[in-house]
Amino acid sequence: MAEKSKVIFTTLLIEKSPQALPLGAACVASSVKHSPLTKDITDVSLIPFNKEDPEFIRHSGSDDEAASYMAEKLLELHPQIVGFSIFVWNRIVLEKTAAILRTNGVKCICGGPEVTANPQSFTGFEKASGGEGEYSIPAVVYELITGKRPAPSEVKKDYSDLESPYLDGTLDPSEFEGALWELARGCPFKCSYCYESKGEKTVRMFPMERIDAELELFAEKKVPQVFVLDPTYNANKNRAIELINKIAKKTPDTFYYFEARAEFIDRQLAHAFTKIPCSLQIGLQSADPNVLNLVNRPFNKAAFLKGINCLNQEGAVFGLDVIYGLPGDSLQGFKNSVDFAISQYPNNLELFCLSVLPGTDLHDRAESLNLVWEKHPPYHIIHTDKFSNEDIKKCNGIAAACNVFYNDGRAVPWFNTILHALHIKASEFFVLFYKYMVSHKIPSDCREHKEIEKVQLQFIAELFSQRKLERLISAAQDIISFNGAISRKIDTGKSETVQLHYPAEYIDSEYAMDLAFFIKNVQKRSSKFTT
Repeated sequence: MAEKSKVIFTTLLIEKSPQALPLGAACVASSVKHSPLTKDITDVSLIPFNKEDPEFIRHSGSDDEAASYMAEKLLELHPQIVGFSIFVWNRIVLEKTAAILRTNGVKCICGGPEVTANPQSFTGFEKASGGEGEYSIPAVVYELITGKRPAPSEVKKDYSDLESPYLDGTLDPSEFEGALWELARGCPFKCSYCYESKGEKTVRMFPMERIDAELELFAEKKVPQVFVLDPTYNANKNRAIELINKIAKKTPDTFYYFEARAEFIDRQLAHAFTKIPCSLQIGLQSADPNVLNLVNRPFNKAAFLKGINCLNQEGAVFGLDVIYGLPGDSLQGFKNSVDFAISQYPNNLELFCLSVLPGTDLHDRAESLNLVWEKHPPYHIIHTDKFSNEDIKKCNGIAAACNVFYNDGRAVPWFNTILHALHIKASEFFVLFYKYMVSHKIPSDCREHKEIEKVQLQFIAELFSQRKLERLISAAQDIISFNGAISRKIDTGKSETVQLHYPAEYIDSEYAMDLAFFIKNVQKRSSKFTT
């Protein structure tokens, strides 16, 4: 029997986490392992690299050094073929790695979102394969090994029998402390800025038998968290509820993250989400229907608000996304969207700069929409006819301030109360806090909650003093300290005692929703609260 060809699939991860798990490369590796074309002639392995790995850091002072390190490690395994999964953030390093491997006689192929967007630009590979690699890559590998092109009838086309990289052992979710999970592919919407903008307007479901088996595996391995990749998890409400019921039964202690459309959420579905540990991320993108219309994103504001109201009434956890730099939008329009989003009490608010991704409908129409953008990853907007470069920089500051103060600062229980007391909009608050971050040299990657809380307390005291609202400072600080201690207890399980200016039972009441009313009706009395 002829010796099998060594085939390695690799990528460069931003970090070692469930979100960065190399699912795409693993899916293709599984397909090559099981394809009738290649299963008997290949020895397949998955070897991802991680930017946060200490050894990688020691050898990656530059892109060239990182590529040399990766190539050296891969060559030690004596591969005949190496397949690269390429994204916006790793393209340059992986192209350099492939160049080194090819000078050493290794055949290199590539796929992934960057390749799908513009396969012709990847000239340093034997083959650049766009789209779903599970179908195309086995045929590419077969041809590179045998020199023969397979007949069309030999290429897998049945979506229902794709192998699961979890079930065949290619990926171990325990290694990444969580999993990325595909329940379906495709999206019923065609938003211009998304890779799905040119795909079929259909959603293809994975078989329930596969989903059940993967759930059993997650339960067996006690996977702590799962990120569901479906762009619109609740596109089919009945299936969404059916899957939630399965999750509740088989993995009741696993935390799930879903992407959903608020317009499709009713009371029944909102209630179902509360039956499992989970959070929903909802793409608002803009609160202006005219802006969204320019990027082919439908928006029914009344239906959106109705869905969000259902989530809030049921106590479901959700976050919102807003994009700045969209065609037709402006700095003030973006601020209006931020204000609207914060008024819905999201658990987190993610603010992104628009990327004009190659291969999307937006990229094709960008010049006609008066967009100027970076021509290299991450393809961010530089300016538009209504968004100056200075405006984009201001939005970057608002995004940084929101992330530190609101998201990492866990401010959702009390933030709107503070805004009401200050008579200020959320966007303007973030503008002021970003100036404070700059003047006090507070890093935008500050993550330790207790440290952020100290900053919150100091900033709030200064802001209230500037507005001659000193009488409200103690109550405001009590609300922040009280809720912060509770959040840390939930996060770490460790108890702590907080010193308060007012009785804890009133801080944890509807009285505290209006600070002026609170100090007028609650007598100041020092107290301690233990979580």
